[in-house]
Amino acid sequence: MRVVSVLFVDLVGFTTLSESRDAEDVRDLLSRYFETARTIVGRYGGTIEKFIGDAVMAVWGAPVAREDDAERAVRAGLDLIDAVAAFGAEAGAPDLQARGGVVTGRAAAVDSSAEGIVTGDSVNTAARIQGIAEPGSLCVDDVTRQVTSSAIAYADAGEHILKGKAEPVRVWHAERVVAGVAGALRTGGVEAAFVGRELELRLVKELFHSVLDRGAARLVTVSGSAGVGKSRLGWEFEKYIDGIANVVLWHRGRCLSYGDGVAYWALAEMVRGRFGITEDQSPPEAAQLLEDGLERWIAEPSERGYIAARLGALLGLGDPALGREELFAGWRLFVERLAEHSPVLLVFEDLQWADAGLLDFLEHLLEWSAEKPIFILTFARPELAERRKDWASGRRGATPIYLEPLGDVVMGELLDSLVDDLPEAARERIVQQAQGIPLYAIETVRALADRGVLTEEQGRLRRTGDVGELDVPASLSSLLAARLDGLEPEERELVKGLSVFGGTFPRTAAAALGDLPEERLEEVLGALVRKEILVIRADPLAPDRGQYAFAQTLLRTVAYDMLSRRERKPRHIAAATH
Repeated sequence: MRVVSVLFVDLVGFTTLSESRDAEDVRDLLSRYFETARTIVGRYGGTIEKFIGDAVMAVWGAPVAREDDAERAVRAGLDLIDAVAAFGAEAGAPDLQARGGVVTGRAAAVDSSAEGIVTGDSVNTAARIQGIAEPGSLCVDDVTRQVTSSAIAYADAGEHILKGKAEPVRVWHAERVVAGVAGALRTGGVEAAFVGRELELRLVKELFHSVLDRGAARLVTVSGSAGVGKSRLGWEFEKYIDGIANVVLWHRGRCLSYGDGVAYWALAEMVRGRFGITEDQSPPEAAQLLEDGLERWIAEPSERGYIAARLGALLGLGDPALGREELFAGWRLFVERLAEHSPVLLVFEDLQWADAGLLDFLEHLLEWSAEKPIFILTFARPELAERRKDWASGRRGATPIYLEPLGDVVMGELLDSLVDDLPEAARERIVQQAQGIPLYAIETVRALADRGVLTEEQGRLRRTGDVGELDVPASLSSLLAARLDGLEPEERELVKGLSVFGGTFPRTAAAALGDLPEERLEEVLGALVRKEILVIRADPLAPDRGQYAFAQTLLRTVAYDMLSRRERKPRHIAAATH
């Protein structure tokens, strides 16, 4: 007998689908389902025991046990259920869903493949729990919940009478992954549900696994306006990477928008992290850690010396006179040698602030290390496209992913995941004010909590007072003001002038309030649209074939607040005159 975790997943709606489709379509869909199950279970280190009709049974803990087997089983179950919903929608079968059950307990391990890997009560109970789960959901027993609750969020699904059980069984609904393995990486406080970005996250996962399967480098750039959800997507991906069975060499660096001597800062941050070098260590200490680390990762002594000199220059420890080609070659060789140990993952945040040299190096790495398992994941605001118009497009191994604002329905779901008993009127106001930007809604909720209107209870917020007026939170004002301050002077002054308009305004209004020549006005307006400060509301019947508007109402509010009283008066007069 050994402790195992059993995952049992069954399809819902497959019988009805089989009756309405020809046999070949049904076989193809079932084959895709089974192949998806094999892939996902394998990624989490489990073993498919058998397929029973349209059901899948997988096991963790046999023949080899790991301390996080139960958590991997739950993660795999959640992923498989999401995958079935996705390819059901793609196949024009939206009613096709999966439901699953996970049970952790003792089972007898057997050697005969004809009989299966494990047998016993845990297998039967997993099938029974699967049977009571709602379509599109995963339920677990109490033992599984206890050993995985640090990483998985659960909701009590009550006690149920199960066939073969003398006593009622407590069942829990697995909602989502909230941390890395065994609770690592977990954030404090209340975390909103991850909604509206499932497709993009699934794409990032698949592109990552294509690097593992093919051994080929890939660059993925996730772009979108501030607060749209880039960081959250990265956080969900990091939790996923921490949970899969593959060993991945993870590196993270952030590009800075300020300071001197910050060229290649994000890359240097990754190297320091790999070797455990802190910024406050003395040069001799840092050099020793670099030497020790290279002995571990680089087998060839001659290569160690070559790489050490070039990494030393990156960290401010070596010869700063080395040419760029020499530096690039050494840094690339280092990443390639790491990739010979395990796949390498490089995560660059705020790439819109990256210096030109870093962007050049990433393109160099993608081209010259094309046959190495290196996954480069970058997050950037639209301003990056102003500097590199062809970035991550039309290039081998490069994939751009753009995050659009969320719809009102999804924004409502996000609020519901945060707050219980939020008045409908307040809910609608927050949704309308946020205009599809998740961070705006979350910061508004946090501001309500700071006012004492909401209090945290068991991982959720509950209303304890009158919501009242919904002001722009100070944290959000600072974020938007910083974004406006980052614009070119001509762009910023035009935005401040246009903020006196409410709603939409024609191009002629921009000309009236902006002190710009005609040809510059066109360029500046185009830049503001590309940077998602303004949007164009197309109208073929309007004289200008459309009008401009602020991308978010809050952005317009903050821009207007940046005007002094003396600045406001002439602008209002100019608007009224127009």
